[in-house]
Amino acid sequence: MISHTPNSERLRIVVEGFIVRGPLGGMVWSNLQYLMGLMRLGHDVYFLEDSDDYPSCYDPKRDVTDADPTYGIKFAGRSLDAIGFGDRWAFYDAHRTTWLGPCADRISEICGSADLLLNLAGANPVRPWVQSIPNRAFVDEDPAFTQIKHLSQPDRMHLASQHTAFLTFAENINSDQCTIPSDGLPWIPTRQPVVLDTLPITPGRPNGKFTTVMLWESYTPLNYEGRNYGMKSESFRPYMDLPTRTAERLELALGGGKPPRELLQKNGWTLIDPRQPTIDPSTYERYVRDSKGEFSVAKHGYVVSRSGWFSERSVCYLASGRPVIVQDTGFSDWLPTGVGVIGFTNPEEALAGIEDVADRYNMHCKAAREIAEQYFESKTILIDLIDKSMNSGGA
Repeated sequence: MISHTPNSERLRIVVEGFIVRGPLGGMVWSNLQYLMGLMRLGHDVYFLEDSDDYPSCYDPKRDVTDADPTYGIKFAGRSLDAIGFGDRWAFYDAHRTTWLGPCADRISEICGSADLLLNLAGANPVRPWVQSIPNRAFVDEDPAFTQIKHLSQPDRMHLASQHTAFLTFAENINSDQCTIPSDGLPWIPTRQPVVLDTLPITPGRPNGKFTTVMLWESYTPLNYEGRNYGMKSESFRPYMDLPTRTAERLELALGGGKPPRELLQKNGWTLIDPRQPTIDPSTYERYVRDSKGEFSVAKHGYVVSRSGWFSERSVCYLASGRPVIVQDTGFSDWLPTGVGVIGFTNPEEALAGIEDVADRYNMHCKAAREIAEQYFESKTILIDLIDKSMNSGGA
């Protein structure tokens, strides 16, 4: 490993993420925060993405997932150009064994001289060109599910083992209260960074809706050693009638799986197509700003494992000065709650949180931004992430 003092040198950093394959503003927002934050620290940063070896490219216009990256390539070009990365990215199309994007002819030089790889969500295979990068960090954004997949799927564990540092959004991973099954990898907590000056504070929306963007089911729930780790669909059941118990308006930009739309609407939920507010990162940010705040459950697996996970989407709400009322995954062990962030464990606590935010709205908005500044500011998060990634003892 290379010994590194974060502010002592300019590093070449390759970030691998999920933009071309998931061309929706809400999905890529978190990736862009890493890129902007690292560049602002003075590093030489490039974005690479890999199609992987299965049909993985979502096209929201056709509403299909296949091997055609055409929509995603155009989306990535617009999104990355908007943050100053117009000539700093490339996409490997494994189905056609070709590189696309402005850096397509520079991959060997970029990776051959890179100091650090950040594989966000472990969403990219470790191809030969990135194996040459001496420090390779796997950033786990889906705790409990990631570790269980490593324990049950050898190919997933093989991919993970090709990294040299392991960071996770499971803030409680080393706590006795956290029951995430151990996969034997030395996980270190990290958090979603946010570049705060790209989200200027705007007046709250006291007459707005509590909103969220969510997938009812992201993938098949997992079971490990007799314990179920479910999706948001499982977490949501006790809160189905919540809108009937408050005068506040609750909206879900809802996709994924087969949600019971008629039942939700009967219980007072407003439902919209999640593709509307997530056309691109700017429409996503605008949707958040136009909201009164966020109300959301978490994946059941995050909750039952008491992972301490906190949503990157909720970070966007906080940074925008919008309070969040979100199901507690154990984040109350490390994040202040009660003002700005309301954590709940049952419908009564959720209802009380909604009413309290409505009653003391301006105070909650102010506290939301302050929590974002104190706990998720990109410079602090990324300097720590680089230091842990460059000085890890590896697997």
